Amino acid sequence: MAHNLHPLKKPFFMPWYNGDYPPSYKNQPEKLREKAVEIANALLEDGTPEGIAIATGLKQAREYFSNKEKEGTEKKQLTKRKGRL
Repeated sequence: MAHNLHPLKKPFFMPWYNGDYPPSYKNQPEKLREKAVEIANALLEDGTPEGIAIATGLKQAREYFSNKEKEGTEKKQLTKRKGRL
């Protein structure tokens, strides 16, 4: 085992909520910050160390919105093509 915790005890973690978030999320857009907090909290519950949860939460939130933006652009292009037919 990588940590020195009792195998039956969950590690203690402090989830973020209601506008409480890691300082590194401070200058992020609100939607991105909320998604990053959601992801980081889930990682903390699974036992991920806090620093890794923070970084991973932000990275995955950025990917989430980047993918949603791409999907939206693709749908607009398909709609335009259908209108031309």
